[in-house]
Amino acid sequence: MRILVTGTQGQVVCSLVERAAQMPDVELITIGRPELDLAKPLSVRRAIAAAKPDLIVSAAAYTAVDRAEDEPELAYVVNAIGAASVAEAATRIGVPIIHLSTDYVFSGDRDRPYREDDDAVPKTIYGYTKLESEHAIASVTPHHIILRTSWVYSPFGANFVKTMLRLAGERDAVSVVSDQWGNPTSALDIADAILRIASRPIRENYGVYHLTGTGEINWSGFASHIFRTSRIAGGPFASVREISSADYPTKARRPLNSRLSTDKFEETFGWRAPAWQDSVDMVVKRLIPAGRHDEFKPMRHGTGG
Repeated sequence: MRILVTGTQGQVVCSLVERAAQMPDVELITIGRPELDLAKPLSVRRAIAAAKPDLIVSAAAYTAVDRAEDEPELAYVVNAIGAASVAEAATRIGVPIIHLSTDYVFSGDRDRPYREDDDAVPKTIYGYTKLESEHAIASVTPHHIILRTSWVYSPFGANFVKTMLRLAGERDAVSVVSDQWGNPTSALDIADAILRIASRPIRENYGVYHLTGTGEINWSGFASHIFRTSRIAGGPFASVREISSADYPTKARRPLNSRLSTDKFEETFGWRAPAWQDSVDMVVKRLIPAGRHDEFKPMRHGTGG
């Protein structure tokens, strides 16, 4: 199978490259700017047509949650119009598309995990543009699978796990919000799920699904677990000071409840992601031996998947 992935540097893209390398029957192609620029529909059409894939994974997106509040037009062009361009290109060559979306399409006001059929009412520009990306794809082609995920981390790129490890190397205590809840999700697990979907007849399972790590936690609990695992592995450690969202204001309002129900995905594909603690432990232990906590880039907590 020949799979084209939009983007070259994202966490899910890098995870797919790593996982697909272990599958001799999968040829994975990654294409990003300038050859494939979501803000330039013609480049999307040409790049996808030239690649001649059997399946497209729409992973590239505008994901700067706070900056999107100041750049709504650009976020919309990249996320919504860009997604429509990918879907149109997929339709032209007659292949299905797997599109990555986010928990930010929901308001976060419910007191239970969100299901796929719950009303999507985003409260941020980023969430709005990602919801529009879902609508754009659904309006262009019925041959799609939309995967909403949350709190994504991995050994690649900038993410919460790396940020916490970096901060632990700089200070004895770190302040982290305790009133936002969600499902930490390893991009490596997302890659495994995507490749599982690709190995089956996709046309039998089109639709919207939630895909996250198994189990839930708040950001401060997430940070505490990272530090415990790091200390055991010989890496940096810090204590956690629990604060409220009001104590840590951000330009884009983070959902208090980002929990997603993954029952539909498990029932359809017979697969559930590992417990979030297990996947976090694997990523932290991969990073610590290489001493890479000194290279982690800062990132404000709670950005979208």
